Amino acid sequence: MAFKNWFRRKSGAVIDTPEKLAAYLATGYSTDSGISITSKNAMQITTVFSCIRVLAESIGMLPLALHTTVEGSTQKVASTPLANILRDGPNDFMTAQEYKELIVSHLCLRGNHYAYKNKVAGRLMELLPLNPEAVEVKINDTWQVTYKVTFPNGTFQELPESDIFHVRLFTLDGVNGINPIEWARNSLGLSRATERHGSKLFTNAAQPVGGFKTEKNLQKDQIAALKDQLNDYSGEGAYKNLILSGGIDWFQTTMSSDDAQFLETRKFQRNDICGIFRVPPHMVADLERATFSNIEHQGLDFVRSSLMPYLTRIESRINKSLVANPAHYAKFNANALLRGDMAARAAFYTQMIQNGAMSPNEIRALEDMDKRDGGDIYLTPLNMAVNGKPIEQQEEPSDAGTTEKTA
Repeated sequence: MAFKNWFRRKSGAVIDTPEKLAAYLATGYSTDSGISITSKNAMQITTVFSCIRVLAESIGMLPLALHTTVEGSTQKVASTPLANILRDGPNDFMTAQEYKELIVSHLCLRGNHYAYKNKVAGRLMELLPLNPEAVEVKINDTWQVTYKVTFPNGTFQELPESDIFHVRLFTLDGVNGINPIEWARNSLGLSRATERHGSKLFTNAAQPVGGFKTEKNLQKDQIAALKDQLNDYSGEGAYKNLILSGGIDWFQTTMSSDDAQFLETRKFQRNDICGIFRVPPHMVADLERATFSNIEHQGLDFVRSSLMPYLTRIESRINKSLVANPAHYAKFNANALLRGDMAARAAFYTQMIQNGAMSPNEIRALEDMDKRDGGDIYLTPLNMAVNGKPIEQQEEPSDAGTTEKTA
């Protein structure tokens, strides 16, 4: 019997590569540092946890709604099952914020998010999230995508694309999103190795190692007594004075350059991991290069460069996979995160009103304020008015009473 037939998942898929076997046995991805990395233990790296939490919670708090356009004006759709799912939550046990956070967490840790579409009479009623490890995506020779799903109760089904809501990161084959943990496993393995080294170093209060020397031959009981004393003086007792007898002398070695520089290595790994998830270091409490003058601009850059790729990716997949009405579309409201300080917003709003680009009620809506009577007017600058009337209200010139001059 061939080796590839020895192991099969419940879904029936053959485990024929070391990577698939490692994932099946939950041993993770091997790294050059010798430390196995999995999606679970990667979250034990502080920077990974912080980056994913920042991304998930930032997107989770943004409103996501179904919109339509009526006579050139954008309006929210509030009376369809999908609109309820986006606003209130995908199912009975999750809120909308929790589900958006789950999507982002799956994308960061697995590269893919899957949810089963529960339909009643052909209409989508709820989305049930699936464990990414329990789903395999296949595309056949006719370009039909199918999903092999192992449900929590152990049952297995092969489902068409129409039954699965699938959000993926950027892909190399068109159907499977890139797994950041797998592709960055060596960097994450080095980070865990550095943490392990630091833990060992500080077990003895970061004291350099040393040794004993004597010209006499120690008996076994003397060696055992010396070991017991050293064990008592390690850890929290590292600063106690040793009591030596029998001509034994203690000598201390210097701290190695690796031990002295491991904090610099940890700092480099923190920035490296931030680069993997495209999160500015100041968002994970690294303020070394942040100043009061640039922290606001870094925050705006975080929205544009870090969050927007996730937002547009989720929006596009909802519009393609969930929206049934071509006139409807899903849209995140990221205005709250893009706002500047009070002075900058006041200056911007003033310019918009004076130039006639926005009405007072539109500005009040951006500031989460109720409309006011008479707030839907648009002003026209005086330099764009003729005889006290805006250009668009000017009457067309009449040809009556005009004569053509001739030479």
